[in-house]
Amino acid sequence: MIVNPRSGVGHSFPAMRRAIEKHWDVQGADVIYQFCRDGSDGMEKAARAADRGVELVLVGGGDGTVSTVGRALIGRESVLGVIPTGSGNGFARHFGIPLSPERACAALAGGTVRRIDVGTANDRPFLVTCSMAWDAAVVRSFEKYPVRGVLPYILAGVEEFIGHKPQDMEVTLDGSDRFLVEDPLVLTAANLTQYGGGATIAPTAQPDDGCLELVIARRKDLGLLLANIVSAFDGTIDKNPAITTRKFSKMVVHRPKGGPVQVDGELINVSGDVEVSVRPGALRVLIPRS
Repeated sequence: MIVNPRSGVGHSFPAMRRAIEKHWDVQGADVIYQFCRDGSDGMEKAARAADRGVELVLVGGGDGTVSTVGRALIGRESVLGVIPTGSGNGFARHFGIPLSPERACAALAGGTVRRIDVGTANDRPFLVTCSMAWDAAVVRSFEKYPVRGVLPYILAGVEEFIGHKPQDMEVTLDGSDRFLVEDPLVLTAANLTQYGGGATIAPTAQPDDGCLELVIARRKDLGLLLANIVSAFDGTIDKNPAITTRKFSKMVVHRPKGGPVQVDGELINVSGDVEVSVRPGALRVLIPRS
């Protein structure tokens, strides 16, 4: 069990521990707790666990912690299980993992193992989403807020929108399908359906189809996008006339000025092109049976 004490989990750890001991600390099984100081520490501890033959690595944290720990398990036999304690919890929401740590433990204890695809952005793995327009820059302002939730995310979005400097992007899908996206507001590659916080960015995305889903919204269609904003929360955003979606296995995005790229809630700066691809069935995860 790897816990990120900065994901809002600190206050709930005693209850989580009781649930883990109830469902996992049974005859024939050993439970070991580790606290990660940061992403690299979590990766190292998960890698050591996999090297030692640990069957299941449970993660208590948000999508950022889940992603960094999950990277250490890609291509390994160890299984990743998620106890959601973050603000967005896109991974957990996609797979129907309860957002209560106690209920999540109970659901996963009777769960099943499934292989899922993993996306990569310039060789950096992601499990949920990767964004590279205004939708990426929002993370920059969101990280400044001392609290988490939907409201700070909305405020961060408004703040970044005011200062957003648009640029056209050239997109090439699977080596041959090339097109220009003029002033994109949203340009997201999704492995799972969720943005987090209850927003669904790619309703038809499947975690094990060997593809990622590209979601595009242009600044010129902002009015239409806002008029249909409810579609982001009821699973019909792909029906929104302001949204374009395409499936792909490899994508290259050329941005003349580079800029931030959001990878599972973490922000990185990329000066050149962004290459996004999929690794089919690269990660074993534990999900509820229902």
